[in-house]
Amino acid sequence: MIYLGADHGGFSLKEQIKKWLDEWGERYEDCGAHTLDPNDDYPQYAFIVGERVSIYKAKGIIVCRSSGGVVIAANKVKGARAVACWDERSARHAREHNDANILALPGDWIDETMAKSIIHIFLSTPFSNEERHTRRIQQIMEYELMGEWSDECCGGGCCCRE
Repeated sequence: MIYLGADHGGFSLKEQIKKWLDEWGERYEDCGAHTLDPNDDYPQYAFIVGERVSIYKAKGIIVCRSSGGVVIAANKVKGARAVACWDERSARHAREHNDANILALPGDWIDETMAKSIIHIFLSTPFSNEERHTRRIQQIMEYELMGEWSDECCGGGCCCRE
């Protein structure tokens, strides 16, 4: 399942993404916006996508004008690993190295051809499972659980909290 979200700045691209996902036989849920509203705010859609992706261990795609805002908002959700991508290389890297589970696209800064290519690569590229990448993602997950990073921490997973 792929969860989609966009504010007014990414609305038209999100609607196009749904057509591509239909073509590719991918299941998705549109988490909004469901209508074009120039006064809507991106955090609500990024939070919903982040929560669904985290709960259901799925992938998501979020779109706003620059992708920056939705990335900031989605990454506030525990378990969300949102990354902004503008080309195929960044999409492949996000999946292979960061096990990104949410792709953020800048609706104003890329054309539909590039967006389609980025999405295809993001959805088809597996996480590398290399030890160094797995270790780093584990550190992020531990931080999310503990809520802080200690200077006394060895970086090997203790993340002491007193």
